[in-house]
Amino acid sequence: MTKRRNSPQKKEHEGTTATGLTNTDTSKMSETEFRITIIRILAGVENILKSLSSEIKEVKNSQNEIKNAIPELQSRMNAAVARMGEAEQRISDIEDKLVENNEAEKKREIKAKEHDLRIREISYSLKRNNIRIIGIPEEEEREIEVEGLCEQIIAENFPNLGKDTNIKIQEAQRTPIRFNKNRPSTRHIIVKFTKYPGKERIVKAAREKKSLTYKGRQIRFAADLFTETWQARKEWQDLFSVLNQKNMQSRMLYPARLSFKIEG
Repeated sequence: MTKRRNSPQKKEHEGTTATGLTNTDTSKMSETEFRITIIRILAGVENILKSLSSEIKEVKNSQNEIKNAIPELQSRMNAAVARMGEAEQRISDIEDKLVENNEAEKKREIKAKEHDLRIREISYSLKRNNIRIIGIPEEEEREIEVEGLCEQIIAENFPNLGKDTNIKIQEAQRTPIRFNKNRPSTRHIIVKFTKYPGKERIVKAAREKKSLTYKGRQIRFAADLFTETWQARKEWQDLFSVLNQKNMQSRMLYPARLSFKIEG
């Protein structure tokens, strides 16, 4: 059976009865009235005590619930802290892996650049003894091989070098594709000399003569460079124009080096 708490009005009435008894002259009460009043006060006090006892029990029950909930909350907090720790450790591991991957990627890039540089060095060394002859019609080698054609060009333009035994052509051939696809020009002839000094003597003589011909047709001698190098050299053309206007003799000694001579 559920016990009902005493209402505030009832408590106030009981308190008022007790206060009234204190302020009342009990000598004027009959014995019966006095006993009834005392019984009422005692009953009210008993009800108040019961109500307080019930409230105390509820407070204790609430405290017990809180005490029981604290370990569960603590356990949840510990689990959350543990998960946060695991997450932080995973994040730290991922960051370490990212750093390692970045370092490995940088090392790979450095190695790739080193390999590319070595390949270029090897390629340049293979092209070191080469020159390009530009402007020779492709039908010229129908009657004579390309090597013989190159010997005729050298003999026509450099009579003093044509019989030099130190200048020997190892091989000569047309480029497989047009050097500049955007212009309808003839394919270049690549001439490979047996020795580098012989090739340099031809280049020096061509530079000094400036105007080269074959059967009355203007031709040019150029270094045998990669397409990227030619593109890089083209970026220097404006500078060359300015230097030439100032009577400075400019030329490329190597794909990445510029030389010029000031006269006057």
